Amino acid sequence: MEVMKVEEALKSLRNQEKRKFIQTVDLIVNLKNFDPRKESINSFVQVPNPSEKKICGFLTKKSSYIDTVTKEQFEKFKKPSEIKKFAKKYDFFIASAGLMGAIATTFGRILGPMGKMPSPQAGIMPVENDASIKQIVDKMKRLVRVRTKEKSIKLPVGKEDLPDEKLKENIESVLKSVEGILPRNKENINNVLIKLTMSKPARIR
Repeated sequence: MEVMKVEEALKSLRNQEKRKFIQTVDLIVNLKNFDPRKESINSFVQVPNPSEKKICGFLTKKSSYIDTVTKEQFEKFKKPSEIKKFAKKYDFFIASAGLMGAIATTFGRILGPMGKMPSPQAGIMPVENDASIKQIVDKMKRLVRVRTKEKSIKLPVGKEDLPDEKLKENIESVLKSVEGILPRNKENINNVLIKLTMSKPARIR
């Protein structure tokens, strides 16, 4: 596969078949000299140019700022299939710290494996009020989760409706951050691809 500059790769992706929805731009980092069983990574990096993300809050009361599930509504979620269907609607979940025990009991077995469980790194508010909700939502919109389950990391770095210049900034920024958290930095990277949700990949390294 030909190695392209980022701007060339983005142009080639846009020239592929158009879809009826706004596709996500994914960065795929294939690793080498890395054992995901012994060197597992579960962290976050930030993009300089955030895309819109769907965020839901587990809160003590309804918020006018984001979709909310209050503790009184937890009992509606009984079947794993219902929780999974609900979870797929959102990119991230945030939570009031005092509800984390109940959240773990009701939603943990589904949200955990999906990588969407609110965590101390990102998503849990010690104090619940409009200002803290807005602050954490703005933060979450910039975050990209880095998890290693195999020798490859797939990261959403934006949507195709962002200009190429901003997508290029996101790609280069995220790639630099990922290099920084890998055990052997650049030495752990075999090659790097980018793709749209439904497109063929293009290699940038």
